[in-house]
Amino acid sequence: MEKPQYRGTLHCFKSIIKQESVLGLYKGLGSPLMGLTFINALVFGVQGNTLRALGHDSPLNQFLAGAAAGAIQCVICCPMELAKTRLQLQDAGPARTYKGSLDCLVQIYGHEGLRGVNRGMVSTLLRETPSFGVYFLTYDALTRALGCEPGDRLLVPKLLLAGGTSGIMSWLSTYPVDVVKSRLQADGLRGAPRYRGILDCVRQSYRAEGWRVFTRGLASTLLRAFPVNAATFATVTVVLTYARGEEAGPEGEAVPAAAAAPAGPALAQPSSL
Repeated sequence: MEKPQYRGTLHCFKSIIKQESVLGLYKGLGSPLMGLTFINALVFGVQGNTLRALGHDSPLNQFLAGAAAGAIQCVICCPMELAKTRLQLQDAGPARTYKGSLDCLVQIYGHEGLRGVNRGMVSTLLRETPSFGVYFLTYDALTRALGCEPGDRLLVPKLLLAGGTSGIMSWLSTYPVDVVKSRLQADGLRGAPRYRGILDCVRQSYRAEGWRVFTRGLASTLLRAFPVNAATFATVTVVLTYARGEEAGPEGEAVPAAAAAPAGPALAQPSSL
């Protein structure tokens, strides 16, 4: 805190480009690339199936289904973010500790075992479970309020707005927990470990830097959250809308997919999406 390396988001951005070129902005990219495909498949699959299992669509059930999806994906998310955090913080050049995401996880496992690979799991659960509940609840509320229906010529812009706003609300709901998680996962990278656990990290961080420490990095996170989640939700919704669209019948007639599929538990929703 006495000698901060960066004065803000823009200064950090400029410094990284100046010291490490544009490639420095993509440090730790391998870890999200390996994990995000599985995470998104898991999140949307679990959320949809949990919502159907709950029997009816309601704001509470949207939150519960999202929370369940957030909790389950932590199995992949926690090691992925551990590797990303370590790779982003290590020095550039030949003196670097890790050669890539996989090498990072292998080294951590070799030194600390399975517990080391899952460092920050509790704080990740505390962050992801409520934040994904807020994520899906906000998206559902906004798509209904905006009247997002198949055939609407403004469907994609509306989905982008709903998805981006959902991402922002999700991060705002649990961002202080993310700060603690990141500090725990980075702890020990440069010198001896400082924190004994979540509460100790909260106490030490607050004592040294005040309450503002729990909003550090929020601006850059929100700048990323809107486009990323806008693209994610819009893509998933549009693909599912067309995948569940009309299928060709045996005599060339269009038959709704729901009618062509075998009977199963249906979820009544006011919105087609």
